[in-house]
Amino acid sequence: MATAENLPEWLFQLREAVYEQKLNAERIEPIYHAAKAAAVKQFSGADLDIALSRCEYFMGRAYQFENRKSEAAARYAEGLHLAERAKNTTPSAAAWVMMSENLSQACVVRPNAYAIANGLNVGRFAENALVLDSRNAAAQYIIAARWVYAPGLLSNHKKGIEMMKEIITNGDMEKDDRFNVYSAIGYAYIQQKKYAEAKPWLIKSLEIYPSNKYAGDMLKGL
Repeated sequence: MATAENLPEWLFQLREAVYEQKLNAERIEPIYHAAKAAAVKQFSGADLDIALSRCEYFMGRAYQFENRKSEAAARYAEGLHLAERAKNTTPSAAAWVMMSENLSQACVVRPNAYAIANGLNVGRFAENALVLDSRNAAAQYIIAARWVYAPGLLSNHKKGIEMMKEIITNGDMEKDDRFNVYSAIGYAYIQQKKYAEAKPWLIKSLEIYPSNKYAGDMLKGL
């Protein structure tokens, strides 16, 4: 399967629509359905399952941003199922990453009991991806994000920042990886009340997706 920097146009359009946040979920839905139809035409086997899993993940993120948790959870469940099937067919870093990403967000939108039962697998799946591809930036990000975004005493923002910065050097970063890493560093600095340090990272993230509301709201709040 092609890497995200060399995505087929139909998957590129879906990813950009989700991260740009110019369209609401209802307007992203036709892009999502078109992407799935195109995937079926272009791919087969494990590659198809990974492409479809990624479509489910992106659509889940669109619903999640609008707090449509049940709809997001359904997409993540299907994305996890597809990625697991791809992993069972042909083990790959991409399959493990999609398992981890879909499960990670499912833990956010589903009840706490689900997160408690499944949360540890998020990191384990990402670690399995790194065994197969040590420079996989998405997997590295998932592991570092645990320290940035975990609630309360479970977080370690200093460690999270250090790990995120290591991805820039040691990871093969795609466009969305760069946005995720830069915005996470900005968020972690904000949690430390180091607003001057947060600002340049948020600006860097908005240079990638200028209309992204998540990063934009953080920058406005400084």
